[in-house]
Amino acid sequence: MPLSPALSTSAPAWFKERATNAWSQFQTLPLPSVRDENWRYSNAKSIPLESLANADVPDSDVVKVAVAASVELEKWSARLVFVNDCLAASESSQLPAGVICVPFSQALEQHSDAMREHFMQRQMQLGSEKFAALHLAMLKAGTVVIVPRGITVPAPIEVFHWVSGENAAIFPHTLVIAEDNAAVTVVDHYRSCTSEAGFSCAVADLIGKPGSHVTYIACQEMSEEAQAMHLSSTVAGKDAQMKSFQLQLGANWSRSESVSDLVGKGARSDMLSVSLPLGDQIVDQRTLQNHKAPNATSDLLYKNALYDSSRTVFSGLITVDEGAHYTDAYQTCRNLLNSDTAEANSLPGLEINADQVKCSHGSTSGPVSEEELFYLKARGIPDNEARRLIVLGFADDVIQRIGNDAIEQMIHARVEEKFARLG
Repeated sequence: MPLSPALSTSAPAWFKERATNAWSQFQTLPLPSVRDENWRYSNAKSIPLESLANADVPDSDVVKVAVAASVELEKWSARLVFVNDCLAASESSQLPAGVICVPFSQALEQHSDAMREHFMQRQMQLGSEKFAALHLAMLKAGTVVIVPRGITVPAPIEVFHWVSGENAAIFPHTLVIAEDNAAVTVVDHYRSCTSEAGFSCAVADLIGKPGSHVTYIACQEMSEEAQAMHLSSTVAGKDAQMKSFQLQLGANWSRSESVSDLVGKGARSDMLSVSLPLGDQIVDQRTLQNHKAPNATSDLLYKNALYDSSRTVFSGLITVDEGAHYTDAYQTCRNLLNSDTAEANSLPGLEINADQVKCSHGSTSGPVSEEELFYLKARGIPDNEARRLIVLGFADDVIQRIGNDAIEQMIHARVEEKFARLG
């Protein structure tokens, strides 16, 4: 059966209207072409829309295996597990009083006003309007986190999204709202139950009110036959500190679009990513750093270590609006080529409309340093192990910027597991 929306009867009227309009928009919008600048070096036809189907309700055995495998962080404030967009497990241990952490469907019923104000309010600017419309039309699962003023959530909130079934499609959504001077960390995992082809089209809305601290981690480890999209939008208010990290390890084809709007004076946004594509995997990364207020800082650091015939695409833009004086913005993409047939494409850019700003962008691509290899091999370290150590060091300065030891150790463990598959 082809994809078809199935709206919940209990959803509020405003959501039903938006979802219905989104389905019409999805059917009307053309599939992006390679002639579209936002899809340069990429191909939307990599997503087999005609073959995709609504994910079936998973059977109990699949759910049991997925829940048992949903273990990463030792300490967490809440943990939710979804299988084929169905809630399979939910528990909390250290959530402070007043913090809301509920499935998307429950939030629609109980927190409709906050949802209506912040849910998918941003127009997609990086090329995936058609897929954002599909996400909204099909959406039925995800996590909503609302942290009241002045509250710090002590341990991360961890969420697992599993897909099961040949050509099954899931549409997870994450909405995080941190009120004034609140602090929270959310970790999303995207995984496949089997090696079958599947599709995940995920969206994350991250709202940081004045003085808040939000850290968001997205770990994509789907089957290497799958396709994955992740569309994220960050809004940083006055003196807010927003940090997002993406780990791209799975899927035959993946695309991430990350937009950060710095709307308050003194806001900061850190945009971080590590990818390790093997075989013929393609990782497509599009970013936008929007400086709309003065004295704000954004810092983007993306690192890709490519093997075999894999390919990466990075296209990033920094924009500085009129009046956004004393902007401090950086954008860096570095590619480490571990094969003569790997290919890295980078298109950084600046658009500045204010005075007294510091903005820079840069991209580098190159093979592993022969001097570094010689240094390690001269000390008895085999070639493969020497290359592994160099790549780990290459990615480590990005991972360390997460600023949470437990999450950093988890990321290192996931990268090591991928290295094991490489071996």
